[in-house]
Amino acid sequence: MTDRTDQPERSDRPDRPERSDRPEPSGRPGRRTRDPGHPTARDPDQRARVRYEKKNHIARVTIDRPHVLNAMDLRTHEELAAIWDDVEADDDIRAVVLTGAGDRAFSVGQDLKERARLDARGAPLTTFGSRGQPGWPRLTDRFTLSKPVVARVHGYALGGGFELALACDLIIASDQAVFALPEARLGLVPGAGGAFRLARQLPLKAAMGYLLTGRRLDAATALRHGLLNEVVPAGRLDDCVDGWTDDLVRSAPLSVRAIKEAVLTSVDLPLEQAFTTRYAWEERRRESGDAVEGVRAFAEKREPHWSGR
Repeated sequence: MTDRTDQPERSDRPDRPERSDRPEPSGRPGRRTRDPGHPTARDPDQRARVRYEKKNHIARVTIDRPHVLNAMDLRTHEELAAIWDDVEADDDIRAVVLTGAGDRAFSVGQDLKERARLDARGAPLTTFGSRGQPGWPRLTDRFTLSKPVVARVHGYALGGGFELALACDLIIASDQAVFALPEARLGLVPGAGGAFRLARQLPLKAAMGYLLTGRRLDAATALRHGLLNEVVPAGRLDDCVDGWTDDLVRSAPLSVRAIKEAVLTSVDLPLEQAFTTRYAWEERRRESGDAVEGVRAFAEKREPHWSGR
């Protein structure tokens, strides 16, 4: 994973987008208790790393470290884990938008300055997955999160930031978005799933080219590869994301959760086994009132009223 050590010179940074009138999200769940000896407990910077807002069935999660291009330190991962727990537990939430603060980056991944300090203290080196680390399971290996997550990407999505976006269900990007997994250039590996997800979402030779060299993808190239759902000018990004979340909220919440679970569980299964596998959220959908509400509403020529039960 990477942070500003792999950033281009200022002349190569994306142009600033048009200023949005959207208010910044605010609030977050309570921080998890930490052992005073834990590295994150000694951080003198007590500012929240993540903003969290819930409104109209949509959760908005903003990594709020724009001064370091939203690089993620251990505190960030702990705060994000508490948010993902809350997202899953709150049945009023039907969709999530994940983004980065400021106008330069979604996230540039791991905070390498913090990693260097941890290395100097002899902390264990990281590898694939987040087990045993603060914030586990992180979104990149939180395989049971049933709500759809939309990545809103403007500017840099590098290293762990790109891996975070790849773990989302939809990616909506501005035309100034830049994606890369530069870990090979730093003596690291894309341990938050980049090595695994990119090879599943691109043709293998294309994925290997980006993984082994750290080469970058602009938004148009990523869209052409099928990694993104939509690319729009920066000034239209929020409206575009709103259109997608409106459609998600309009869908039956149990159907969305059942479909997400079925797709992600079965994607590597033989087709015959996919049909016979048990899907817990599909069982809940079949037994719910929503299973008949949609058809009834269609017959009665009215909008359905989803209860999620």
